Amino acid sequence: MFTKTFWVQVFLAIVLVVVLCFGYLYWLDWHTNHGQQITVPDLSRKSLSEVDDILDEMDLRRHIIDSASYNPDFPPRSVIEQNPKAGLFVKENRQIYLKLNPSGYGKVLVPNVVFKTKRQAVPTLESLGFKIGAISYKQNIAEDMVLELRHNGENLEAGTQLRKASIIDLVLGDGKRVGATYEEDNSDPLQDEQPDLESTDDNE
Repeated sequence: MFTKTFWVQVFLAIVLVVVLCFGYLYWLDWHTNHGQQITVPDLSRKSLSEVDDILDEMDLRRHIIDSASYNPDFPPRSVIEQNPKAGLFVKENRQIYLKLNPSGYGKVLVPNVVFKTKRQAVPTLESLGFKIGAISYKQNIAEDMVLELRHNGENLEAGTQLRKASIIDLVLGDGKRVGATYEEDNSDPLQDEQPDLESTDDNE
């Protein structure tokens, strides 16, 4: 037969368990911000100062990841990618990972394409991100062979570091022997090919 004291202790134990359970659920709700959702803002193309203002107002944090590839479609040092993406729901104090656009194109070593043909040199330079500018010719028996590279009017040596998208001018050989003289043929080939009408009439 259980005594009255025993039942009082059981009752107090049950009350204590219930209180602890409610206390734990309240703490868990507070700790995880249960039911509170924040829509991730669109930070694309925004500067860091703009990003900080937006995230501070929304109780969110940021983590910067520098990008190695410059994108000319975005302002320098602006956000080009974010995770989580804009429009998703997150909890308060969530960290947003941002990838920033570099301040400009990275530098690339100029390859040695001198004494290579134009057909070889142009794809090589373009594959590294360079742009082909003016093409000029100088007297050299090797036709269409690269004799010089130039950038902003100055000779460009192989191994020089140059930013991607820089314009490189080519100086090619024109296929003529150095020192040889060539007369320009100003005759009209159509005129030479016309038949001698007078001779034809006499023969008739």
